[in-house]
Amino acid sequence: MNRFIVRSVMQRHLSNGRSISNGHVCSSAIVGRSLELSGQHNVVTLVRFEWRRMMSSTPASVENASSGREEKMENSVTEEAKGKDSSALSYWGISRPKITRADGTDWPWNCFMPWETYSAELSIDLKKRHVPKNLVDKFAFRTVKLLRLPTDIFFQRRYGSRAMMLETVAAVPGMVGGMLLHLKSLRKFQQSGGWIKALLEEAENERMHLMTMVELVKPKWYERLLVLTVQGVFFNAFFVLYMLSPKLAHRIVGYLEEEAIHSYTEYLKDIESGAIENVAAPAIAIDYWRLPKDARLKEVITVIRADEAHHRDVNHFASDIHFAGKELKDAPAPLGYH
Repeated sequence: MNRFIVRSVMQRHLSNGRSISNGHVCSSAIVGRSLELSGQHNVVTLVRFEWRRMMSSTPASVENASSGREEKMENSVTEEAKGKDSSALSYWGISRPKITRADGTDWPWNCFMPWETYSAELSIDLKKRHVPKNLVDKFAFRTVKLLRLPTDIFFQRRYGSRAMMLETVAAVPGMVGGMLLHLKSLRKFQQSGGWIKALLEEAENERMHLMTMVELVKPKWYERLLVLTVQGVFFNAFFVLYMLSPKLAHRIVGYLEEEAIHSYTEYLKDIESGAIENVAAPAIAIDYWRLPKDARLKEVITVIRADEAHHRDVNHFASDIHFAGKELKDAPAPLGYH
């Protein structure tokens, strides 16, 4: 019986393709003889060992390798899950540095940074108006008055919704003007005098007005549809107009900003009279304009109106430069407000 077991073990090793030299065969024979003489205990141990190997469908080395791979995969998945949040918010492994407010709390916004915030110039003259002097001015003035009629009819005294619509339009001219001046600078290999930056800053500022108003007034579905329609028409119309006559385009924007000042003034009157609730200012407005923590809607509308007055002056100034027969690059842009 013992001799049969030893012979089976040797045959199994040979069938697995292992080359056994004469020395190895002799050694196996000696080991086999020793097993034969060692008694029942060694035989049982060998049978158990062989039985475990025979029951396994995978060689021991493969099993060890596969278990190692599985362990590595589990570790990699765990590490990936742990670093998923941080790596998704990084750019090629470069994470954004920690940004804080002046009081040390974390900066919550990605759309603007602390160094882009400012305090509005509230001392700006709100009553200043540009008197139409020539045919272009009169055409621009009457065009803006004509555009105001459907707004008055549709929104009436719903100044929150009116302001939201106004800002979707007001953010277009700066982007169009800045884009066309940028392309002109590339074509002619010349500087812009800072006007590209000035106009793009105006567009960004108007967009922040819109982001603030959306926090205060939740637009309805038909108002969103109206925004899509108006923006599509106005962008293309203003694009063509700016290419044909920049002085007319800037004059129209100047008069639009005058109407915006009037609308926000009426908005403030309704807040002061109690017709519109003076709610708490949105957090985005407090951080963007550096308002007090307890600021209310009235303070927000006041700083927005001051911004519109600044845009009024910038665009009337740009139109005057063109009327003087010069290009915008010939006069320094009014930078540093925003």
